[in-house]
Amino acid sequence: MNFKDKEAIYLQIADYVSEHITLGKWLPEAKIPSVRELATELQVNPNTVMRTYEYLQQKGIVFNKRGLGLFVSADATTQIKTIRRERFLQQELPDFLNSLYLLDINPEQILKYYQDFKKIKDTQNENKQ
Repeated sequence: MNFKDKEAIYLQIADYVSEHITLGKWLPEAKIPSVRELATELQVNPNTVMRTYEYLQQKGIVFNKRGLGLFVSADATTQIKTIRRERFLQQELPDFLNSLYLLDINPEQILKYYQDFKKIKDTQNENKQ
């Protein structure tokens, strides 16, 4: 995983975990990797993964079964989409719209790029299943 300088590592790991859940790699009610397992996989400090998991528990995305580990919440995908949608609308969309304005890119051009992107992603997801 390549980390970005502008965002806390634990939040980037939270996005990584969230993406696995949203794409169906980690299913609702399924056990997720332990702190040590994920820290080893991502080559980060276990304390960083612990902070990530605490954050995800607070958001209702994962839950702890004492003595068994952490599991994906039944409504994790809905929670993730709500959180990410809000973050996108508040933080990323204004910058994106400003770039469109400054570069004189019209919405029709963006729609075409999005439709092509979606076809590729849908095909990739179908091939994985």
